[in-house]
Amino acid sequence: MRYRIISVGKIREPFYQDGIKEYIKRLTSYTNIELVEGLEEKTNPRAGAKELEKILQKEGEKILGLLGKEEMLVIFDIAGKRLDSEQLAEYMNDWNNSGKNRVNLVIGGSHGLSDQVKKRAQISVSFSSMTFPHQMAVLILSEQLYRGFKIMKGEKYHK
Repeated sequence: MRYRIISVGKIREPFYQDGIKEYIKRLTSYTNIELVEGLEEKTNPRAGAKELEKILQKEGEKILGLLGKEEMLVIFDIAGKRLDSEQLAEYMNDWNNSGKNRVNLVIGGSHGLSDQVKKRAQISVSFSSMTFPHQMAVLILSEQLYRGFKIMKGEKYHK
C-alpha cells in the first residue's frame, strides 16, 4: 500500500519540516509514502462567503485531480470521527488490506475542505476539538502513521 499526505497549505516553518521529514524517513521502512503540499489558493483577507466557496472549490479540484479511481481518500476535519492511536492502526490495517493502491490523507487549509472532497472521502477523522496550524497537523499525522505501523507490527514505540 502506498500512502500520500496531501497538505493544502505549504509547510514553511523549518522545525515542522524537520519533524515531518524525520517521520517520513522512518515510515519508508513500512510503506511507500509521499507528501504533497502547497495547493492553497491565495485568499483576500476580506473575502466574503461566496469568494471563500470558490476558493474551496478550486482547492478541492486540485485535490481530487490527484486521486486515481482505485485510491482511498481520508480527510482530517474537526467534525470528523475521533480515533485513538490503536483505532487508527486498525483502520490502517483495513486500508492495507482493501485492495486499493493508495491511501490519500488530506489536511485542508485555513478555510477547511470543499463539499466535493468531503463527499469523496471514505472517512473523516478529527485529531481533536482544538484547532491546530495545518503544519502541526501534518506533523501529528506523520507521527501517528508511524505509530500506527509500529502498533500493527507489534514493535516497541507505543505505550
